[in-house]
Amino acid sequence: MELSDIDLNHLVLFQHLMVERRVSRVAEKMGLTQPAVSNTLAKLRRQFGDELFVRSAAGMVPTPFAEQLAEPIGYALGMIHSGLNQASHFEAASLKRTLTIGMTDIGEIVFLPALVERLRHEVPGVAISTVRTTATSLRDDMESGKVDLAIGPLPQLKAGFFQRRLFRQRYVCLFRKGHPLDRKRFTLADFKAAEHVVIVSAGTGHGKIDELIRRAGAERRTRLTVPHFVGLGHILQRSDLVATVTERLADSLVEPFGLTLRPPPIELPDIAINVFWHAKVHRSPMHQWLRGVVFDLFGGGAQAKAEPAMRR
Repeated sequence: MELSDIDLNHLVLFQHLMVERRVSRVAEKMGLTQPAVSNTLAKLRRQFGDELFVRSAAGMVPTPFAEQLAEPIGYALGMIHSGLNQASHFEAASLKRTLTIGMTDIGEIVFLPALVERLRHEVPGVAISTVRTTATSLRDDMESGKVDLAIGPLPQLKAGFFQRRLFRQRYVCLFRKGHPLDRKRFTLADFKAAEHVVIVSAGTGHGKIDELIRRAGAERRTRLTVPHFVGLGHILQRSDLVATVTERLADSLVEPFGLTLRPPPIELPDIAINVFWHAKVHRSPMHQWLRGVVFDLFGGGAQAKAEPAMRR
């Protein structure tokens, strides 16, 4: 198939359908009628020799072939969009706007203080706003430009996105100084006997910690379950509960709340913390500058080359 065989607008429609999964929404977004969208989809099916999208109760579900097409098409459209819209010259110091970053409450604790201080000195006209990476609209908001980038373990961001590794970190156990377990030896029996606080973090890689602990052959006695990490330092400071959290979060809580961290007595895999951005802003000078600031502040070790988020 040659490029001349394909109408670029048809690929734009394909990309919208990958995100929206409903003909009516694509029609509204592109200013078309629903029959026009259906007719274009029929043409694409004939050209590619594949159904591309199959109707289901959840909407138009992409076929495996459509999933394969989504990455290169999203990348190509993003490059075209950036090339047509990027400014010829970019000066960060004169930038005046609000930058919106998706992150968890862990990210707000670990990243925001240093990031706010850096931007306050270098680009005083820039403000920062954060949104939760667990928001169901995150994909759409990043595609539309409402969210500039996202940080964290975000397995849901695949087709149409790039990612770059910031660092890998291990899990540690965290509890107050003077805790009965605050001694030299921390055994598996100690871990199983302790009462734990569990943080539910659905929609991020952090939410898999319960499964990882079970796979390692241990079960936690859960005394408290909370939906976020913000209050964790206060909870541990005034109780005998134990939390299993990422090391950078633990490091930021140890001194302010008088806590102690220990390696867990079970083997848990490290977790990767990545930066994600939509393909359409891949070449944007402003977004390249923003990503550079984040990499400079928080990147650990050798930096991996930016790559599409969806790997096969």
